[in-house]
Amino acid sequence: MANYTAADVKKLRELTGAGMMDCKKALDEAEGNVDKAVEILRVKGQKGVAKRESRTAENGAVVARIADDKASGVLVELKCETDFVAKGEKFQAAADAVAAHVAATSPADTAALLASEIEAGKTVQAYVDEANANLGEKIVLDRFAQFSGGFVASYLHRTSPDLPPQVGVLVELDKENAEIAKDVAQHIAAFSPKFLSREEIPAETVENERRIAEETAREEGKPEQALPKIVEGRVNGFFKENCLLDQPFAKDNKKSVQKILDEAGVTLKRFARFRVGA
Repeated sequence: MANYTAADVKKLRELTGAGMMDCKKALDEAEGNVDKAVEILRVKGQKGVAKRESRTAENGAVVARIADDKASGVLVELKCETDFVAKGEKFQAAADAVAAHVAATSPADTAALLASEIEAGKTVQAYVDEANANLGEKIVLDRFAQFSGGFVASYLHRTSPDLPPQVGVLVELDKENAEIAKDVAQHIAAFSPKFLSREEIPAETVENERRIAEETAREEGKPEQALPKIVEGRVNGFFKENCLLDQPFAKDNKKSVQKILDEAGVTLKRFARFRVGA
């Protein structure tokens, strides 16, 4: 039997994030040499990456990074398979590192992000694969948002106190107003609008909602002469549910989000909302 101690197992776990039994097996194979055991775990972990591709990553974290001058910011979602890994320092450090890299390099899209170098000679894709190997779970980076040019703010929400943030929002106003930015970001986190305004909704989506509203009203036996008004009311209801500017504001539901922004004298240029796994 290889000569190693419990302290060696602990050190190897801290270095790699691997499970206790995997660390013991690696130390056995490495005859107690911790450095060699690290290499063994990395090789075995990389072999397991392909096997994990078919598994589902529905846990993880959303992280944000806002520039000191509030003129730019990023939102990144990094996913894993279990909340156990999501809670870990190594996983959260990886998510923070990717967010910092996005802020520094402004990649055009996810493909460009994954192909860019996060460390000398190491692409983001390789960095994610390495985390995949070290943590023993499927790790996925498939979306991020980056805003610049206005006043940018973020809001992160924990769905459980022992988990990293699972919901993140990034907003950009045309001028500085920290209070409104925070309030609107919290509203977005809670009410998850799909669009900023009615103008953003594809025409075919609106027409489909109108068709469904009419067919539903007919099925309910509504009088023919009342159909136009009923249909219009239900389509407006769709707008209020899905368009941020039409939604009743969380802190004052007698006013729309648009009204709150107008009263503050600011324009919301855009927003992004991520919920882990959704």
